[in-house]
Amino acid sequence: MDGELVQEMVRSGATSVAGLMATAAWNQASSRIARLFGRGERDAEASTELEVIRAEVLEAGGDEEILADQTAALRNRLRALFRDNPQAADELFDILAEFAPEQFSRDPGGTYIINVISGSSTVTGDLVIQAGTVNKVHRH
Repeated sequence: MDGELVQEMVRSGATSVAGLMATAAWNQASSRIARLFGRGERDAEASTELEVIRAEVLEAGGDEEILADQTAALRNRLRALFRDNPQAADELFDILAEFAPEQFSRDPGGTYIINVISGSSTVTGDLVIQAGTVNKVHRH
């Protein structure tokens, strides 16, 4: 992954992991994400840290400030992880493509696709209408 895509994975990945923590899918994804953060050496410690973040996410309810704090904590962890292990960005992308395919996917040519919806828009169901420029980052 190139630098720009890694930075987008830090931003989008942290938001998506925090969102995943608030769903039933977390039970399936948590061990894989803990292995990603633990890098096979600190998996149990990473799992415990992620569960602390998850507890705060769940307790936050709709408190945007608490959610923002936990997402920021995940962003910081991802930055450090990707700095030390650049291939971890690919691994996180693959995990999120499985659990959030509407946001993370690859086209048949191997191009990474990250759909980011921001601003004051309303999304209902599975339909999102995108306008403007679409930039693709090709896998090397």
